[in-house]
Amino acid sequence: MTPAQIGFALVYISIFLLLGKLIRIKFPIFQNLFLPSSIIGGFLALLLGPQVLGKLVTPFVSEDNFFTNGIMTEGITQVWEALPGLLINIVFAALFLGAKTPTLKNIWNYGGPQLAFGWAIGWGQYVVGLLVVLLILVPFYDIPPMAGALIEVAFEGGHGTAAGMAQTFEDLGFPEAFDLAIGLATVGILSGVIFGIIMINWAVRKEKTEIVKDVKEFSNLKKKGIMEFQNREPAANMTVRPESIEPLSFHFALISLAVLIGYVILEGLIALESVTWGAWTDSEIMTYVPLFPIAMIGGILLQLFFDKTDKHDVLDRPMIARIQGFALDILILTAIASVSLDVIGEYLVPFIVLAVAGITWNVVGFLVLAPRIIPQYWFERGIGDFGQSMGVTATGLLLMRIVDPDSKSPAFEAFGYKQLVYEPFLGGGLVTALSVPFIAQFGAVPMLAFAAVMSLTGVLAGLFYFGKKGS
Repeated sequence: MTPAQIGFALVYISIFLLLGKLIRIKFPIFQNLFLPSSIIGGFLALLLGPQVLGKLVTPFVSEDNFFTNGIMTEGITQVWEALPGLLINIVFAALFLGAKTPTLKNIWNYGGPQLAFGWAIGWGQYVVGLLVVLLILVPFYDIPPMAGALIEVAFEGGHGTAAGMAQTFEDLGFPEAFDLAIGLATVGILSGVIFGIIMINWAVRKEKTEIVKDVKEFSNLKKKGIMEFQNREPAANMTVRPESIEPLSFHFALISLAVLIGYVILEGLIALESVTWGAWTDSEIMTYVPLFPIAMIGGILLQLFFDKTDKHDVLDRPMIARIQGFALDILILTAIASVSLDVIGEYLVPFIVLAVAGITWNVVGFLVLAPRIIPQYWFERGIGDFGQSMGVTATGLLLMRIVDPDSKSPAFEAFGYKQLVYEPFLGGGLVTALSVPFIAQFGAVPMLAFAAVMSLTGVLAGLFYFGKKGS
């Protein structure tokens, strides 16, 4: 991969973002669906990339023809595949920078309901997956019981987690699980966006939302995604003088520092584990924890430092938000464009059964549990957890951004608080990484019983504690 390839990959991203915006402006169907330009551009890039256009033209051209990879070179697709995993760290490191440091009370009140709901849905994916495997796939399709973990691995963990567990699947004698997991992760992202947009339109029309009240009241400019003249305001504030350092550069450097702090913390925990409990038990835990929730801790620690030392308020939250939004746009576009659409032949029926079971559980769980566990701003807050449960964290952030574009609700903060406890375990954390080896060693029934207890704990805590508090 050369610097020129990286540069052209970024140019292509810009072009597809602009094309996505142009399509949003020109076609009312995308306006009525509130589809962001990053999603439209991502799907356009997917269609014109190696997964669709490349496969369509391959039978008719030579192997070295440019269009065998769509309109993108292989170097561009390689860069795009790496960007989502990098940019999610920027998104989370920026969550609390420039904002008032949360108190433990706020973390408990706002993050608690999110954690209870997410906990119930995440563990419930194991329950649903294992029941489907034990009752249908094992007796009729001779699928190994460890396939019961694939819904959570793929939907909550996403493509990165699925790819990271390829060697585990190989070592446990079920290498086909890698293809199943990648395919399910693809279905998760696509269905998460599609069902999320459908439910957002339903919620707005049924007055289930608090921020966006009525799609009929949206002006044509608002539907097109253009700010009305009377509502335009500065995107950010100049808190440092440009001749000393460009304000954008200054704030980006601080976000990067937060990511670095998180990285150092994570590496320190990994090193500590290797000489303490990891060495005593011959096991690894911290190596399975993703960086972005720890990067968020880095951002909180950096904000605490500025709370004590910053006498001039040089940290500007709107500027941080613009950088965060920029990273999120690129993350969404490249994640969708990099989705693998390979057909899973031999395991097509089990694949469909797992996908339908996972989607059904997530949709029903959201509509039934979220309004009862999260009484205030339940839709704005719950839709983020629904998106994460379908297609990793970026999908959840995207859906929250649609229903709360100006962050008027506590959705983003509550989602971030919840991640502090949630991510080390589910969604690519410890439980996700160890679930397949656990099932392979101890069987599906013990894992099913444990997952059922964990999911029920989230449901009961949400319904009878947080739901009753009205937090």
